[in-house]
Amino acid sequence: MKPIHTTEDFQTIISGDKPVIVKFQAGWCPDCTRMDMFIDPIIEEYNNYQWFDVNRDELPEIADQYEVIGIPSLLIFKNGEKTAHLHSANAKSPEDVTGFLAAQPE
Repeated sequence: MKPIHTTEDFQTIISGDKPVIVKFQAGWCPDCTRMDMFIDPIIEEYNNYQWFDVNRDELPEIADQYEVIGIPSLLIFKNGEKTAHLHSANAKSPEDVTGFLAAQPE
């Protein structure tokens, strides 16, 4: 997962015509650490996406703009538009994440 550190990079990354997943997290978040422990095999399985990581404390204006209330949250973007959002309350297990991804249109 590649980190995004600037608003400009974020806008460039989400503007492409290929879908990207952006994980919003923070270093102090225990659920984020838990997700880090199980996410790698999911990234390998769902390699049709490019995966990125945003520390919501570094880019709070982006988190606010896309209604990231809880973390970790996974947002899918394509052509600059948010197409799906897995909120933190529903992102506690590998099954939660894979179920969310499996439900996305191709």
